[in-house]
Amino acid sequence: MPRYSGPLLTHAVADGLLAARDAGAATWNGSFDLGMSNDDVTLHAEAWAWRGQCHPYPAKLKDRTIYYQDGKDFTPVSRYAGSLIKLVPTQWDTPTFEIDGIKMLPTSKESPLDDARRKVALVQPRGKIILDTCGGLGYFAACCLDADVAQIHSFEKNADVLWLRTLNPWSPDPDAPSSSGRLQLTHADVTAAILDIPDTSVDALLHDPPRFGIAGELYSQSFYDQLARVLRRGGRLFHYTGSPNKLTSGRDVPREVQKRLEKAGFKAELALDGVLGTRR
Repeated sequence: MPRYSGPLLTHAVADGLLAARDAGAATWNGSFDLGMSNDDVTLHAEAWAWRGQCHPYPAKLKDRTIYYQDGKDFTPVSRYAGSLIKLVPTQWDTPTFEIDGIKMLPTSKESPLDDARRKVALVQPRGKIILDTCGGLGYFAACCLDADVAQIHSFEKNADVLWLRTLNPWSPDPDAPSSSGRLQLTHADVTAAILDIPDTSVDALLHDPPRFGIAGELYSQSFYDQLARVLRRGGRLFHYTGSPNKLTSGRDVPREVQKRLEKAGFKAELALDGVLGTRR
């Protein structure tokens, strides 16, 4: 999909832009790419100019929503096709996303990118071939690229999540020069795609599935057996589980995952908010 290159607005950015116009300012400085950079924009009565293009002033924007310019109007970065999928701003600039109001990435203590960086470090990606089973917004992939990964094969099943990536400047672009051809992003269900991956062809694994209630097949013994098959001996796996409430769910998902991974052929231990495994 082509990537969006226009301005992105949040409630806070729009308020600053409109306040500057109403105060009679000729210019205003702010970020129109979710904190990746700051730019001076020129303010006119009916429009504002950014990077050589004029844009309309937005109407009142909602909080917890990111907007992009679709035609003449600013539209929320969200889609509904059975589930509402939405890009959501955070206090850290780097956005998260939600499916039917359920936050997909941790953001309470640090940015989702910093959270991803700590997890990726556990599999030591430098110089390795890595399988990223559930690509999401691509933050695992971005951290692997920064850590000099040799190759990362990333799968994402949901077409709307892939669309979010084209609007999120923090999501890595497989075609960008900085990726150097090292990121392969495939629109596919990894539970089917993994059957075509050769035995012991992967040096490390990153598995960040949706919660168990949404995608139980990604926690199954048969899928873990496939992960063990494609991973070389001594290769590492980080499996995100989160910390579901045992009192309300009646289950200890991290321990269940640990036991299934051990049955599949991993030495497994709880680590961060998931399970770290090493292929025996």
